[in-house]
Amino acid sequence: MSLQCGIVGLPNVGKSTLFNCLSNARAQAANFPFCTIEPNVGVITVPDTRLEDLAKLVNPQTVTPTTVEIVDIAGLVKGASKGEGLGNQFLANIRETNAILHVLRCFDDGNVIHVDGSVNPIRDKEIIDTELQLKDLETVENRINKVQKQAQTGGDKAAKRLYDILVKLRDALVQGTSARAVTFDNADDRKTVRELFLLTEKPVLYVCNVDEAAAVTGNKYVDAIREAIKDEQADILIIAAKTEAEIAELDTYDERQEFLTEIGLHESGVVRLIHAAYKLLNLETYFTAGEKEVRAWTYIKGTKAPQAAGIIHTDFEKGFIRAEVIKYDDYLHYGSEAACRDAGKINVEGKEYTVQDGDIMHFRFNV
Repeated sequence: MSLQCGIVGLPNVGKSTLFNCLSNARAQAANFPFCTIEPNVGVITVPDTRLEDLAKLVNPQTVTPTTVEIVDIAGLVKGASKGEGLGNQFLANIRETNAILHVLRCFDDGNVIHVDGSVNPIRDKEIIDTELQLKDLETVENRINKVQKQAQTGGDKAAKRLYDILVKLRDALVQGTSARAVTFDNADDRKTVRELFLLTEKPVLYVCNVDEAAAVTGNKYVDAIREAIKDEQADILIIAAKTEAEIAELDTYDERQEFLTEIGLHESGVVRLIHAAYKLLNLETYFTAGEKEVRAWTYIKGTKAPQAAGIIHTDFEKGFIRAEVIKYDDYLHYGSEAACRDAGKINVEGKEYTVQDGDIMHFRFNV
């Protein structure tokens, strides 16, 4: 399962700088709007010390981490939902992502122009929110027009249910409420909403881009954002993108860690952002470990063993017989699969087993 996040925000808030230090790609980070003319896509290795520990014990031929795909999208402006700037093209790119990383400028710098003339992250947030809501409203109203007659006159229960959901969404969007904040009575209704691929239904992480002095504690702008989103189903992350870019240029791990320590951070913003994205999407990791490969696999929390096997290959799910599971702590303690087996630390699990974060799994199947 590959996680894809779209970086959005107004021009010149630090999106491309953040993208550069995330992916080690070199999107143009210039001091003018629309410097990212085509979406830049970078693939980031997900840092996980457990994978490294397993690799040291097993000494496999290859080690394969899981990855996150980052899409850097040109700055949106007021009117983007109606095609202003490069709006329509880039709103379409957002639609393909699993989550949105909404970058907000939370630093003062007279050398970096702001498209609206002043630093005000609350205003910037509202501009982007409004444009995404307007685009969703357009989508919802188009669907209403298609199902309304059938729902009201045709006696079609499914059409009536969809119509009711769409009307509820439309009313919320008109009031300036994002789709993810609209509550529904049952899981089936929420599933229907997800199938509409609305922009404001996607989980969002607000990334407050600060200067180095505020990298640890934040500042008045961050405090304002935290207050503004307290009732939203969203998370916040403080990151100094310019500083992170400088750290990414350092040659060795030790140099990067020394830099982080100097500014009061224990781990880089890249690591914190990826972990925050995983939490946002309710994702966890299990491992497979053998002489040929030690590998990390991403799954949604609550996944059963057959579906987890299907992430590797659909045949594994179709012909699932059982899963042999070793807990990470046990593997680390005993040092090998054979030692875990001798100690009785391999559990045989069936179709109803819920995979746990850090499980080392071996699937038995027959097709």
